[in-house]
Amino acid sequence: MILRVARAAWARGWGAGCRRGAADFPLPPPRAVDVAELLRDATATEEEPREAAARRPPGQCSVLLFPGQGSQVVGMGRGLLRYPRVRELYAAARSVLGYDLLELSLHGPQEALDRTAHCQPAVFVASLAAVEKLHHLQPAVVENCVAAAGFSVGEFTALVFAGAMEFSEGLYAVKVRAEAMQEASEAVPSGMLSVLGQPRSKFNIACLEAQEHCKTLGIKNPVCEVANYLFPDCRVISGHLEALQFLRENSSKYHFRRTKMLPVSGGFHTRLMEPALEPLEQVLKSIGVRKPLVSVHSNVDGNRYMHPRHIQKLLVRQVVSPVKWEQTMHAIYERKRGTEFPQTFEVGPGKQLGAVLKSCNLQAWRSYQHVEVLEDDGT
Repeated sequence: MILRVARAAWARGWGAGCRRGAADFPLPPPRAVDVAELLRDATATEEEPREAAARRPPGQCSVLLFPGQGSQVVGMGRGLLRYPRVRELYAAARSVLGYDLLELSLHGPQEALDRTAHCQPAVFVASLAAVEKLHHLQPAVVENCVAAAGFSVGEFTALVFAGAMEFSEGLYAVKVRAEAMQEASEAVPSGMLSVLGQPRSKFNIACLEAQEHCKTLGIKNPVCEVANYLFPDCRVISGHLEALQFLRENSSKYHFRRTKMLPVSGGFHTRLMEPALEPLEQVLKSIGVRKPLVSVHSNVDGNRYMHPRHIQKLLVRQVVSPVKWEQTMHAIYERKRGTEFPQTFEVGPGKQLGAVLKSCNLQAWRSYQHVEVLEDDGT
């Protein structure tokens, strides 16, 4: 039964009707309605598949991880175009976005693709296109999925995969989110700094002293705080550029082993993104959000969503809250000693989440695979 529900979750995101009306969102791609109708009866109950999942040996189950902003690269999607419905997926995206996302993803230029307003939709669509490839080549992986999580904008991807949102509505919400975050990032010179520390690293003290440094430069209400918890002793810090430069120059004082500026345009997941909250909140109120058919874990607290209202609330809060990815990995993979780990698939551009998983849980990583989106490797 879990097999049918997982398929239904993915089909439902394609085929169900939109609540906002035809003028706002495109019609589903051809054949999507047919798929949804074939699987519609599989969504009749939700408790039975969860019981079936509990009985299934963990080694036969799968977890899907969806990447976020920063994983984009020119050429992504090239390895997906021969699989069913991928071109239709990009055609539907063009109707929602108003520009040719496939052309931008395949040919760039990289500077345009890197813009927040473009890269968030690009990663979202490429990741769902990679689900099509995975379902075509290894249908059991999708059918036996018991949990999903996505990093930042990847959380929207996970929710669409799990049937909590329809594709067009989810993409429209991502579009609004990305444009609002782009605008907020342009208002204040800010960025993100990846910091590899050690057990004695003083992240909180470093951020407080960086804020004090900014005040001496005349910056009012400076921002410098942890924005991503990646794995033990590794954080991403967001804030004013002056604060991040201070941390780089004083890295030895705080026992940082390595620092690196990330190729993003703003101080994401901090209060610098507050101007983006209202637009996202309004669009999430206007679309249909349902309980996911497989467990989806929130970036805000690492817990799985239990109610559609929680999804709408936490997706907004996520924009100004740290991504607790390390905590999410522990929530998904925690198990008794000797218990098998599920197969894990990173679905979308890049292998960053696999690298993070290796540092969080080496045993879980041993069952990790990546779904290639650049070239068709046939796997």
